[in-house]
Amino acid sequence: MIMKSFSALANAVFDESIHEYHRYDAIDHPIDNPYLPGQIEHLLYLKNWIDTVQWHLEDIIREPDIDPAEALLLKRRIDASNQERTDMVEYIDSYFLEKYQQTEVKPKAKINTESPAWALDRLSILALKIYHMRQETLRTDVSEEHRTACRKKLDILLEQRVDLSTAIDELLADIEAGEKYMKVYKQMKMYNDPNLNPVLYGKK
Repeated sequence: MIMKSFSALANAVFDESIHEYHRYDAIDHPIDNPYLPGQIEHLLYLKNWIDTVQWHLEDIIREPDIDPAEALLLKRRIDASNQERTDMVEYIDSYFLEKYQQTEVKPKAKINTESPAWALDRLSILALKIYHMRQETLRTDVSEEHRTACRKKLDILLEQRVDLSTAIDELLADIEAGEKYMKVYKQMKMYNDPNLNPVLYGKK
């Protein structure tokens, strides 16, 4: 049996999450993660579900006639979602750190510009762009010119997914071979921390 590459697994889980969300298309619909806790698929599905809900929150907050009070609540929800997104990236990187902790790193091994999980974060967002751009190509309430322009953009996004998927698989192969090593920095977000945001600690 041919084993799936990691990027193929991730893309399949991301697409599954996106299509499940759009069965309901409701930002408050509860997640029904089909994978067991402890599985990497569970983390990938949860990561993309967070991204998908946030995608639609970002759409809603751009409503021109939105009530300012509602917009403020949405902005705070988006901030919380961003924190969740960052936390999930760190959980996924922890999976890779544990997976490769016994790998012998070669003396001339190099560090990558981003960790595997941050690359997967971009792949998750790309899956959302592909889904929504494809929907634009299927609209019947717009001109053929609009659909054609969106088909061209979709082709570029699909090519980008191939390239990013390849890069992720090559990075993981290099880490497994000891050619590259992982070094993960926890995201030190300051604006949510009452001890680091001057607007918040100034209220004390």
